[in-house]
Amino acid sequence: MYIRTRSAYIGKGFSGYRRAALLLLAAGMLGAAEADGAALDALRQDLNIVWTAVAAFLVFFMQAGFAMVESGFTRAKNTVNIMMKNLMDFSMASVVYFILGFGLMFGVSNGFWGSSHFLGSFSDLAGDDWNWTFLIFQTVFAGTAATIVSGAMAERTRFPAYIAYSVLIAAFIYPVFGSWAWGSLLAGGGWLEGLGFTDFAGSTVVHSLGGWLALAGAMVVGPRLGKYGPNGEAKAIPGHNIALGALGVFILWFGWFGFNPGSTTAGDGSIGRIAVMTNLSASAAAITALVTSWLIHSKPDGSMALNGALAGLVAITAGCADVSGLGSLSIGAMAGILVVFSIEFIDRVLKVDDPVGAVSVHGVAGAFGTLAVGLFHIEKGLLYGGGFSLLGVQAAGVLAAFAWAFGLGYILFKVIDAILVLRVSEEEELRGLDIGEHGMEAYSGFQIFTTQ
Repeated sequence: MYIRTRSAYIGKGFSGYRRAALLLLAAGMLGAAEADGAALDALRQDLNIVWTAVAAFLVFFMQAGFAMVESGFTRAKNTVNIMMKNLMDFSMASVVYFILGFGLMFGVSNGFWGSSHFLGSFSDLAGDDWNWTFLIFQTVFAGTAATIVSGAMAERTRFPAYIAYSVLIAAFIYPVFGSWAWGSLLAGGGWLEGLGFTDFAGSTVVHSLGGWLALAGAMVVGPRLGKYGPNGEAKAIPGHNIALGALGVFILWFGWFGFNPGSTTAGDGSIGRIAVMTNLSASAAAITALVTSWLIHSKPDGSMALNGALAGLVAITAGCADVSGLGSLSIGAMAGILVVFSIEFIDRVLKVDDPVGAVSVHGVAGAFGTLAVGLFHIEKGLLYGGGFSLLGVQAAGVLAAFAWAFGLGYILFKVIDAILVLRVSEEEELRGLDIGEHGMEAYSGFQIFTTQ
């Protein structure tokens, strides 16, 4: 009896030990699971930071693309001027966007602009690696919006005046509109996104905004000397190096794989899908622009095909995360056709001199791509049974962008013209802005006028 009782107690003791061991094991496993979960979250955050930073660097490289396109599509005597404008618009935009623009765009908002995060006083960003990554990603977007304008005003705009409007675009015009559509990505929230406006990577927020500002600037500064004849007929002023322009387009195409897939700001599987949609649209647009120009002019125009590829990239930027492959091909194909007719219309009918087609590529194609989301969105699009609701919201966003950018831009350029004088002298335009504005030449010894 004693032995049995002792055995029973021993058994009960062992059972207690087992329970304690199991509890300890379970607690250890739970702790390990929590530790693994924390480690996984940290890894995921690091992956998001790395991908977003790499995407920002790709978008920065687009500045080189813009510089090549604009210089290649214009005359040799203005190459240094164009390079300097692209250098300085990004440099100035980086500084003023850090000081003021970022806060207006992503600070605590009243629905129209932000009211915090100014002048680098990011108390809630300090030590947060993700938010600093978000800042550099948004900075390169601001630089893109600012640089679009220079191509439309190339070859006749004074350098100091250019710096002035570049600063104001990056510090105020772009950030305020951006807050309407993207403010909630950090601390804000805008009225357009509250309506359901969809512009994933900036067909309107970046490109149309820049395009409409370019239209205002080109109208105020006027056409280049010799662009229009006595009867108003448009005359071609060929660029000096189409190969350079083509290199710029390929650089921009490459950079767009940061622009669109990078806007996920997350290292996940959507990156590849968005890259495919982006590439399909650009390819389809290059083909249809080439064919359209071939039918109109009986020759396959290389510059139109290059602009077609850019138009396809701009157009798909709004819906790249929300359309199918067929939708992407459709958007690109239509953008390629549209950009050819738009360039012809703006040049020959409106008599607006746009040396690189910036208004058509960015303004018109950006507006079209934003509207196309209302048609091709795979859940809310009109062609997928979603009705007219999203299309109406997209149209409101497009109209708001035009009214804000063109209206304010026109006033801005008029004021700059009155204070700083927007246009160079006739003599300086004939000699080239490289000599008159910068005292140097891109191709020394190849021009009639020299710095000697």
